[in-house]
Amino acid sequence: MKRIGVIGTGHTRFGVREDASIQELAFEAWREALADAGIEAGEIEAAWIAAVPGYQRQRSLAGVILEYLGLPPRPGWLTEAACASGSAAIHTAWQAMQAGTCEITAVVGCQKMTELETAQILALMGRAGDVQWESVFGVTFPGYYALFARRHMERYGTTREQLAAVAVKNHHYGALHPKAMFRKPVTAEKVLASAPVAEPLHVFDCCANADGAACLLLATEDRIRRLGREAVWLDGLGAATAPMSVLRREELDSLPSAAEAARIAYAQAGVGPADVDVAEVHDCFTIAEIIACEDLGFCERGAGGPLVADRRTWIGGDVAVNVDGGLKAKGHPVGATGVSMACEIVSQLRGRCGERQVPGARVGLTHNVGGIGQYCFVNLFRKD
Repeated sequence: MKRIGVIGTGHTRFGVREDASIQELAFEAWREALADAGIEAGEIEAAWIAAVPGYQRQRSLAGVILEYLGLPPRPGWLTEAACASGSAAIHTAWQAMQAGTCEITAVVGCQKMTELETAQILALMGRAGDVQWESVFGVTFPGYYALFARRHMERYGTTREQLAAVAVKNHHYGALHPKAMFRKPVTAEKVLASAPVAEPLHVFDCCANADGAACLLLATEDRIRRLGREAVWLDGLGAATAPMSVLRREELDSLPSAAEAARIAYAQAGVGPADVDVAEVHDCFTIAEIIACEDLGFCERGAGGPLVADRRTWIGGDVAVNVDGGLKAKGHPVGATGVSMACEIVSQLRGRCGERQVPGARVGLTHNVGGIGQYCFVNLFRKD
């Protein structure tokens, strides 16, 4: 296989972005990535746009963004895998480059989530699972993850205090991230006292919808050498699916797609969980980060709660997890999230994260979940 690396990243501020359209957000991240890579737009040979069209009042979403970026007549595609759309786009771009159709590509993840009313968002979220036997009865994303949390609590003794520890950590690091949606730390007491959403999950156990964009520029090793650039290498890619219907899953305290995607990515990269210095995991709810740490092998099954509560996922612990604030504090513009995760890992491996920097980070991981686990992508990045 060809070795493929990241040569440039771009990232907008996440949050309520009434100042910019989705095209303008995409351009903001695109312009920053080109400047970071030190190349011109004309050198990009193909582009993948990651977004979920249902959240936008725009038909042919990729088309309008490609036009705004000035990419025609070069080819471009829309990639959608729910909340994992960004990582799905990275995978498809990597596959095209392996096939030899292009040497430099752009992956642009973008979404505006705040244009819809809460009821409209909930209606879309209600279609996260099986539409015949589950969502028709009113279950939404918080409801599904509440089921996962209840099962985890019943089986392993996980507590609400351990869930709250996830929020405390992620808001601590989000407060240090200049582009995060929420830049204030929170206390465990505030998390525990927040209003219930779907027991045992409360407001501060849930991530927030956001507007934003992120851009990743990929190049083959030969092209990188010709450019005379250094790169962060994308060394392992794992992807897997799981039934959309939780009634067809054997257990509710893990995501089978995540465990399988991790197994594939580790094998391809030739590393294991103990080699990972910094990880971005899909913390759409606090229980999701705990389960992710177990699915990725950072701890034994059932030990995710203590792992977080004992601060072993903080900088200086066993593995630094979501030290950009995660979805929880940075925000979750669904199409942009997977690309944003990759941008953070690349920045960490380059040593550019300031107060949030993980000392000596050489191996980084992203874990991006679509829906309630029907899609999962795990990527491993390495700095030589």
